[in-house]
Amino acid sequence: MILGVNHPMLDFENDREKRLDLVVARPSGKFTPGKESFKELVFRYGIVLSDQVNAHLADLPDIPVADVGAVLIALEAKAAMTAHVAALPRLYDELNSSHQAVHGASNQAIAIAYVQVNAAPAFISSVSNRYRWTEDTPATVTQHKQPYAVERVIDKINKLPRRSNPTGRGFDGIGVTVLNLENAGGSVDLMHAPPAPKAGDAFHYESMIVRMANEYDSRFSGI
Repeated sequence: MILGVNHPMLDFENDREKRLDLVVARPSGKFTPGKESFKELVFRYGIVLSDQVNAHLADLPDIPVADVGAVLIALEAKAAMTAHVAALPRLYDELNSSHQAVHGASNQAIAIAYVQVNAAPAFISSVSNRYRWTEDTPATVTQHKQPYAVERVIDKINKLPRRSNPTGRGFDGIGVTVLNLENAGGSVDLMHAPPAPKAGDAFHYESMIVRMANEYDSRFSGI
């Protein structure tokens, strides 16, 4: 088993290509170990982890990153950090086209959507601040109407098609994480209070992981 990052997946049914953020797959052709691995992606993308998270990462089994053959699991990740309502049509379309591409290639493949939503009442967007901040030119701060913005995003995600068997249409699992992120150099806090999904909800992160693992065990037990 290997990982593919930004994998161009070919929808065989409709003859179109879409890049999926992360896939778990069988290797393409003869596999030679020793190339990049899951844990080394932290260095490739310059991801800063706390000591506690680094310790968790060290305890996980490593998976090589290699050329992708048959895709078993495909994950599409999106973020709604600002301009939540205005971005809803694009967010929905990009996610919806993902499961279509995955299952256009293989009905057996497991399609997962993961969305991070910002619950902060204010946000400093890189798009609105393409200059160096000074006392004379302070950062442009975008104001959010909360919790309305988060509720609108989750409501839109709830409209995505879902399936419970390999012959259906839609995602096999969906996860939503709600963050408090002002993007001003401070902390990024994970939100647990409503409207964030609570433990046991269909969109809770742990529910997504459990569902993905269960579907994998059911469909690919022989691998």
